[in-house]
Amino acid sequence: MDYYQDSYRPESEGSYGAPQRDSYQGGGGGGNDYRQNTPPLMTEKIFHDRKEFFLDLKENSRGRVLKITEKVGGRRDTIMVPLEVLPELIEALGRIMDYERGLE
Repeated sequence: MDYYQDSYRPESEGSYGAPQRDSYQGGGGGGNDYRQNTPPLMTEKIFHDRKEFFLDLKENSRGRVLKITEKVGGRRDTIMVPLEVLPELIEALGRIMDYERGLE
């Protein structure tokens, strides 16, 4: 199985099988800068029940971004997280996990 087979397809093929909306509105360029036809630097996949999650590390002229895509029943939703924000996101997820553990 090709490493990028499920997670990366050029935009001309419809990345992840659906039209992409530009979730990242950083400065510079035309707003579509992270939707390049380049493979990710790294990809991780997570499978749970009927869901698939793709975590793609991407890079372009503005920097690096984590592209998180959820695939459920043929539908795909994507968010882009600039790498500078990733430590805060990880900390927030940790707080949510700690809180959830206290609910049990």
